[in-house]
Amino acid sequence: MNIQKKLNVMKLAATTLLIILSTAQTILAVDLFVSVSGNDTHPGTKDLPVATLQQAKTLASSYAGNEAVTVHVSDGIYYLPEPLVFTPEDSGTKDMPIVYRAEHEGGAVLSGGTKLDLQWQPFRDGIFQAMTPAGLAIDQLFINGSSQRMARYPNYDANKPTDAYQGFAADAFSKERAARWKNPAGGFIHAMHRSRWGGYHYRITGKDADGEISYEGGWQNNRQMGMHKEFRMVENIFEELDAAGEWFHDAEANTLYYKPDSNTDLNTATVEVVRLRHLVEFQGTLDAPVKSIAFQGFVFRHAARTFMDTKEPMLRSDWAIYRGGAVMITGSEDIHILDSEFDQVGGNAVFVNQYNRGTLVKGCHIHDCGASGVCFVGDPAAVRDPLFEYGQKNDLTKIDRTPGPKTENYPANGTVEDCLIHGIGRVERQPAGVQIEMAMAITVRDCSIYDCARAGINVGDGAWGGHLIERCDVFDTVLETHDHGSFNSWGRDRYWRRDHLEASQKAVDADPKLPFLDAFNTTVIRNSRWRCDHGWDIDLDDGSSNYDIYDNLMLQGGLKLREGFGRRVWNNITVNNGFHPHVWFNHSQDMVYSNIFMAAHRGVRTPTATARGKRIDNNLFFSADPKIKDKFVQFGWDVHSIVADPLFIDPAGGDFRVASGSPAFKIGFENFPMDQFGVKKPSLKAIAETPVIPKLEIPGQNAQPSDAAETTMAMEAYWLGATLHALQGEEFSAYGVSKQDGGVALLDVPEYSYAGYAGFQKNDLVLAINQTKIASVEDLITAYTKAGNAPLRVRVVRDQQTIDLQIDNHPYVVIESASTAAGFSALRLPNAATGKVTANQATQNEPLKVLTDGQLNRDYGPVFQNGVQNGAYKLDLGAVQSVSAITSWSFNQNQKRGVQKLTLFVSNANTDPGWKLSDRSRFTPLGSIDTRSAATEEFTAASLRAQDGKSLGNFRWIVWEVSPVSKSRENTAFQELNVEVQQ
Repeated sequence: MNIQKKLNVMKLAATTLLIILSTAQTILAVDLFVSVSGNDTHPGTKDLPVATLQQAKTLASSYAGNEAVTVHVSDGIYYLPEPLVFTPEDSGTKDMPIVYRAEHEGGAVLSGGTKLDLQWQPFRDGIFQAMTPAGLAIDQLFINGSSQRMARYPNYDANKPTDAYQGFAADAFSKERAARWKNPAGGFIHAMHRSRWGGYHYRITGKDADGEISYEGGWQNNRQMGMHKEFRMVENIFEELDAAGEWFHDAEANTLYYKPDSNTDLNTATVEVVRLRHLVEFQGTLDAPVKSIAFQGFVFRHAARTFMDTKEPMLRSDWAIYRGGAVMITGSEDIHILDSEFDQVGGNAVFVNQYNRGTLVKGCHIHDCGASGVCFVGDPAAVRDPLFEYGQKNDLTKIDRTPGPKTENYPANGTVEDCLIHGIGRVERQPAGVQIEMAMAITVRDCSIYDCARAGINVGDGAWGGHLIERCDVFDTVLETHDHGSFNSWGRDRYWRRDHLEASQKAVDADPKLPFLDAFNTTVIRNSRWRCDHGWDIDLDDGSSNYDIYDNLMLQGGLKLREGFGRRVWNNITVNNGFHPHVWFNHSQDMVYSNIFMAAHRGVRTPTATARGKRIDNNLFFSADPKIKDKFVQFGWDVHSIVADPLFIDPAGGDFRVASGSPAFKIGFENFPMDQFGVKKPSLKAIAETPVIPKLEIPGQNAQPSDAAETTMAMEAYWLGATLHALQGEEFSAYGVSKQDGGVALLDVPEYSYAGYAGFQKNDLVLAINQTKIASVEDLITAYTKAGNAPLRVRVVRDQQTIDLQIDNHPYVVIESASTAAGFSALRLPNAATGKVTANQATQNEPLKVLTDGQLNRDYGPVFQNGVQNGAYKLDLGAVQSVSAITSWSFNQNQKRGVQKLTLFVSNANTDPGWKLSDRSRFTPLGSIDTRSAATEEFTAASLRAQDGKSLGNFRWIVWEVSPVSKSRENTAFQELNVEVQQ
């Protein structure tokens, strides 16, 4: 047989096989039909459809596993009396799946509610009332398909999308407010977390004898720190029904009250109330999963709120969660939710729970959810050495060193694809568009996610990585919370402890594989666009490890990497922002290269000599400041980076590819597509929003020259020998506090300083001294000064935990002001001293020797000229002596120069130690003094003193380092310096 005949025979055989297979497929396929006008006694044919999906499920189960089944559902609203539950007996197979398909996409509505037929009557003030069926419990009220609001205080304001609850009040449930309420039991309190890391919810149980509100709840957040003092709201209070769109149901009187807006005709309005939490459930197990069932083209509506049952803590993330959703999938393989809409559901839309493989959510529109969009959450028992509370600690010498999960009871190989997700967290404030916890290899692809109270995409732990986020468009996130990003992750896995920089660091130094025991697969974030105006675009928080981040466009908040290992960041663009390294481990192996940045790196406690990663280099900085790349060059960062214009093609139009000839190619940058972000499905893309493209703000370009008269460089400040630092911007995040908490950090605490003796540690954050809140270095020095020689009670945040320390024996500051030289009583002027005074810079007016002549004059003294920064006077005692007090006097020349702002350094060197005050082998800082908060007369004296009978230490050399004290940069007019020694 020749080749052509052979080909003809093969073609005939193939055609015959296709006919046989097609015939077999026709024979093995079953079609069932559902219609709102059907009857459950019917056989489910096209001409005689059944009326309910429950009956269709019963019919389909008889074919399940043997024949492919398609259940065709006609348009209409299907009010479910109870959740539609699928068990393993309802399973299809990959070759013969069970498909429930709406006849027209969006035409068939699965409702967990009930339609009410009400007779409305006027009540008062534009409010209407209607009798409801006895025993009816109402969680949500829908009028003409739109969810209305429980009566609340303060009222909802749609024009405040970034305000907590779109309306908050500190007196939301105050005794005075509650006095207006006859019976508030059954109302709810909603309050943001004290640090705005999510929210709390409480059920009001009544009022006590004193008129105070009683309530229960507050378990919704895994970082228990109490509710915010201002960001509060109450709802379901009858007396607060005063705004259009609000309602209240009196269950005892079976009466519904509602205040419609001017466009609503209650005589013709469709009124629906919500009953069910879950609409569809797949109930299988790891050993007996539900398999191969799909839902396509439906609208899921009227699922109840679940915020009071959001109480299960996740693995040391900030989250608690409710395991449930409008669609609840437990123990499954190949469950598909396709081309469906989740409309205003009260809790999570889709919850993929414990063992699940191959779950697909595709082509869906998920919007206005009470909680999260799609959640993948595994079983904590599948985790090795799981911990839940933030402060819990593993004994790192005893943990299981086996990589990966302990069981298979977790979601894996799940996908959220081509979905439009927005309006996330309408009730709860700890939500995400897509939430991933204790799961493996979850893909989020081609999704547009925006309008989120918190994160767009959240990965709660490193268990077990392997996730892929690509071609997504995520923006308008972190609208009501604080300290997060459009992408947000944690990695507080078995290796991580709150005292990580010591305990975890030592354990990882001994075994570098520890961070990858849970995060043992690499998570990839690529080809996506991010914009977060209230945090970071991409935020890898505590412990997040083993990430590859490349080909991303970040439009606002930049990229943050907090403590973790093995992060690789390359070929990204950060518009008007840059790279934020926070609190790194030593030898983290992090690499950041071939990126385009538009800001200098914003490190917080990073880099250090050892915590500097593996490679931060070969980046391009788009700036007019040629030194922008050199901020951390002493740590080996950006030695080969460049400062240049990358030549963006069309930044105003959102195209940040670089043109031919761009210098970006020299640092290894490669263009990536700018037209593939977000949802692709035409019907969804047509309604999807896109982020605002920011106008370029090039550092150093068009910068206004600073007014020297308004600028004074900050002098390093010290307290009890510890180096002080006031937090700014994102540094609050690094210390685990909010800006409202304030605090001053102790950047360095020498072991033999007074602070070290008192029990303070490096990176402690001082919140209060003797109950005085500390928000700045000036606050701390003022509070310390006011305490005098009394004990100090100091509130400190250490490793994000609040502790209290008390110091009974400490040096103290005395400030005294007098109108004449003889007017001092506490700090009397001494006789002339014999010590020699020198200065590190030239002084003007009087000679230096007048600083020890025992006299106060009404002149400048040996003053540093205007603008001299950190001028210093040094006094030689001639020999090492035990010093008990150090004092300086000044004259208020021109009513400006009497203020003293200084830091005291000492040295016990045998020879002159020079002027390098930062050299700790030569100089020891004792503390800083600032008299600006004290009353000023003609003369001012300031003294650092030891307690009676005590000593500040044994020193020969005393240095007063000073800085300008006025807006015109004038220096203090010092008149006298004195050191008291013990005889």
